[in-house]
Amino acid sequence: MGRMHSKGKGISKSARPYRRTPPTWLKTSAADVEKHICKLAKKGMTPSQIGVILRDSHGIAQVKSVTGTKVLRLLKKNGLAAALPEDLYCLIKKAVSVRKHLEKNRKDKDSKFRLILIESRIHRLARYYKRTKTVPASFKYESATASTLVA
Repeated sequence: MGRMHSKGKGISKSARPYRRTPPTWLKTSAADVEKHICKLAKKGMTPSQIGVILRDSHGIAQVKSVTGTKVLRLLKKNGLAAALPEDLYCLIKKAVSVRKHLEKNRKDKDSKFRLILIESRIHRLARYYKRTKTVPASFKYESATASTLVA
């Protein structure tokens, strides 16, 4: 399948392990992993950042294989999940930075075009999250108030 706003049709990706059980050399219990995830979330880390830290520093390749549940579901269970989904938050943050760039560089036509593409992705993702009831039905992305969402 092709990309949304580019010409690429690549399918390159990493291969996840076939076995869904934790490795035999991993001696960390599910409760310890859950405590560690909560501790990292309280520091203000996103679920993907937590996953990277657990993979690189603690040797936990897949949190789901150890705990039985995913990082975001653990955060929701403990009341530590963010109000906005991470991918929507990152897109809004990117749009705010491009808009800030455009205030200084008004003639940058390419950035203006890219901002339109970013904002169309935001609207599409917001529509999906409203349908799945992840964000409230009254959620509306507005460029004027977007900087308050990511601050």
